[in-house]
Amino acid sequence: MINIVIAGPRGNMGKEAVKMVTKESEFQLRAVVDQEFDGYKMKDVDGMEPLDLPVYVDMAECFQQVECDVLIDLTAPEAGKKHMRIAFDYGVRPVVGTTGFTDDDIEELSAIAEEKAIGAIIAPNFAIGAILLMKFSQMAAKYMTDVEIIEQHHDRKLDAPSGTAVKTAQMIAEVREAKIQGHPEEAEQLEGARGADYEGMRIHSVRLPGLVAHQEVLFGGEGQTLKLRHDSLNRTSFMPGVKLACETVMNLSVLVYGLDQIIE
Repeated sequence: MINIVIAGPRGNMGKEAVKMVTKESEFQLRAVVDQEFDGYKMKDVDGMEPLDLPVYVDMAECFQQVECDVLIDLTAPEAGKKHMRIAFDYGVRPVVGTTGFTDDDIEELSAIAEEKAIGAIIAPNFAIGAILLMKFSQMAAKYMTDVEIIEQHHDRKLDAPSGTAVKTAQMIAEVREAKIQGHPEEAEQLEGARGADYEGMRIHSVRLPGLVAHQEVLFGGEGQTLKLRHDSLNRTSFMPGVKLACETVMNLSVLVYGLDQIIE
């Protein structure tokens, strides 16, 4: 039995995570951490599942009072980093779905995880299909080196480009030499028209209501193009990946960045 605490239970992802954890026989939800409603029960808070489980505001207090093996954190970057540090202090293994972590953040948190020999997973995207898209893109980039990425998300997303798009570009860069794409003398008539630049690859971010999470990776070659696309139509698409991460993190003693590292 894996004992779990969820941070961010009233968010769209958090609500789905609560449902997933409570229906899985090998998981036991012990409590949730929210920015409000300290001392309440979940059943007494609008927007939470009607469960007789405690709500905490203080993460450390939660770990002091509740048995926990894994923290599922679905909050925001600053809160997620803070929660991870507290989890490490209490021997709890974090599974984090918050994007916006910098390379320095990951390096710092990796060092803590390694020092304490506590497993952790930070996943820019929990959708299995999105992970396969990253892997297929890396495979294609060995042979088609002109690449652009278009990611589309709901208009409440805070970071741009998405963590998934950045991770995809990083994976492609592992097999592709940096190169300038397009005409060498091209000029933007409106600033930002060509998108962000990652080692010569262009990344374009779209933010609109009605979207959930979508990504296209476009490859161009002589006389041909290749388009790879993944769509998350609702947030239940992320739950198999969250479940896999919770199971896998129990056997890790280091921080893993990206589900691609645990999916063969």
